[in-house]
Amino acid sequence: MKESIVKLSDYNPEWKIQFEDEKRKILEALGAKVVEIEHIGSTSIKGLKAKPIIDIMCGVQDLGEVSYLVNPLRNIEYEYVPKPEFKDRRFFRKGACGQGTSHLHICEWNSSEWIEKILFRDYLRLYPQAAEKYASLKEALASKFQFDRPNYTKNKEPFIRTIIEQAKKDISTNILAESPKYLI
Repeated sequence: MKESIVKLSDYNPEWKIQFEDEKRKILEALGAKVVEIEHIGSTSIKGLKAKPIIDIMCGVQDLGEVSYLVNPLRNIEYEYVPKPEFKDRRFFRKGACGQGTSHLHICEWNSSEWIEKILFRDYLRLYPQAAEKYASLKEALASKFQFDRPNYTKNKEPFIRTIIEQAKKDISTNILAESPKYLI
């Protein structure tokens, strides 16, 4: 097993193409079980440095049915990785541990898990200054926790929560409300 090192890469426009390719494969494998698929995470934010792993969120009607999706996803090289800390989503990885090319997060469509991930992504897309602050934080944490990915991820959480709460306030004042994705 290769050690999981935190190494950020400059934004790559190919990430969008990689997402579209993975989305197509997932839709072909899962069909009608999928309500919606979104590109999330730092690779979905134009100009933002990121670990070169495509984060994909797949919305389903019932999280309890994910067990039926394991084999079809395995056929397109996604491995189910149980993560007890993820109560409202299921995690799949494409590629070996520490060398993954895509992460697939399956959650119930329009759940708080779904909405918060979309809010975070869209807020950073809408407010470049917030994306710049996030980039600075990520670079500092990547330097400090280069060989400790769990702590890198954990230490981003307060910033992420702050952005999500700000996005929720903005929705309540109609700043982000134009998007039909926000049904809070």
